[in-house]
Amino acid sequence: MTLAVPGKTRQDTAPSTPRRGTKLRRPRRRPDRRPRFAITVTAVFFALLYLPIAVVLLFSFNSQKSLTVFKDFSLRWYEAFLQDDALLASLEMSLRVSLVAMAGSLILGVTLALGLVRCRSRLGSVAGLIMLIPLITPEIVTGVAAMLLFKGMGITLSTTTVMLAEITFSISYVTVVLRSRIAALNPETEEAAMDLGATRWQALRLVTLPALLPSILASAVLIFALVFDDFVLAYFTTGVDPQPLSVRIYSAIRFGVQPTINAVGTLMLAGSIALIALALFIPRLFGRRGGLDLLSGK
Repeated sequence: MTLAVPGKTRQDTAPSTPRRGTKLRRPRRRPDRRPRFAITVTAVFFALLYLPIAVVLLFSFNSQKSLTVFKDFSLRWYEAFLQDDALLASLEMSLRVSLVAMAGSLILGVTLALGLVRCRSRLGSVAGLIMLIPLITPEIVTGVAAMLLFKGMGITLSTTTVMLAEITFSISYVTVVLRSRIAALNPETEEAAMDLGATRWQALRLVTLPALLPSILASAVLIFALVFDDFVLAYFTTGVDPQPLSVRIYSAIRFGVQPTINAVGTLMLAGSIALIALALFIPRLFGRRGGLDLLSGK
C-alpha cells in the first residue's frame, strides 16, 4: 500500500528482521539502579557509629541501677543529676566558659577575618596560612602546649586558663567561616557609604557588620557547642575544682560508669544537636525575605 503525499511517495514496509550473523544489543542497565554494596556499607557504618549513643540514651531512662538490663522507663537518673551539686557546679562552669570563649573568639575572629581579606600583601597570605595551623594540629598537642605555657609563666590552672585556651583554639573556626563571607561581599557598598559622608568605622558598623550578621550568629552557636563539649583542651588547662562538665564526667567514669552519667551525656547530646541545628538554620532564616526584619523586631 502506498501513501500519496504531495511531492513525496512513501511505501509502508513490514518491520525489518535481524539478519543472520548480527548480534542483538543487550539492554543497558538502568542508570538509577541503587548500588547495594554501598548502601550496606553505609548502613553498617551508621549502625556502628550511633548504636552506642542509642544504648546510652536508652539506659538513661532505666528505672534500676543496671547498665546491661533494662527494666522500666524512669526519670530517676535525671532527677539525681539535678540534685548533684558537683555536677551542677561543673555544668555552670562549662556554660560560663562557653559563653566567654564564644564572645572572645567572635571579637578576635571578626577582626582577624577582616584584616586577612583586606590585606593584599604577602604578609596577609602568610598570616592566613598560620591561622589554619590550629585546625590541623592535634588537639592534644594544643592542650599540652597551653598547659606548659601557663605553668612556664607561673599561672595557676583555673577557670581563667580554660577560657584563654578555648578562645585561642576557637579563633580559627570563626575566621574560616567569616573570611569566605567577607570575600563574597561587594566592597563598593562600603565605598559608597564613605562617599556619602560615613567614616570608615561607620561604614563597617552600618554596612559590613549587618551583612555579616547571619555568619556571625552561626559561628557563635557553633563555637558554643564546640567549647561546651570539648574535653582534651579543658582537661589539660583546668584546675582542681570546679571542673568543666566533660572533665567531671571523665573523672566519674574512671571509678565506674554510673547511670547518672548516661543522663548527663544524653542532655549534652541533645543540647549539641540543638545548637548545631540552630547554626545551620540561622543563615537560611536570614536568607528568606523578611527574616532580618523578623529577628530585629521590625
